[in-house]
Amino acid sequence: MNYLDRIVIDPRIRSGKPCIRGTRITVADIFEYLGSGMTPAEILADFPDLTNDDLQACFAFAAERDRRLNVLPHELAV
Repeated sequence: MNYLDRIVIDPRIRSGKPCIRGTRITVADIFEYLGSGMTPAEILADFPDLTNDDLQACFAFAAERDRRLNVLPHELAV
């Protein structure tokens, strides 16, 4: 799956935060719901416009963003 088909960054929507296409639901919103204990099934039940593929796109987006982070050498991070 190509997350770019489902995640959009538009400065006119939610101040340019990455959102699920066609919604105002941000990738961060999804992770906040998951972090608060909601299951993917509960999220999909609460937001019927979302699909499992939308949730998977959020994970793919976050994984790609994490891969691009600069990592400090251990000596500088301490």
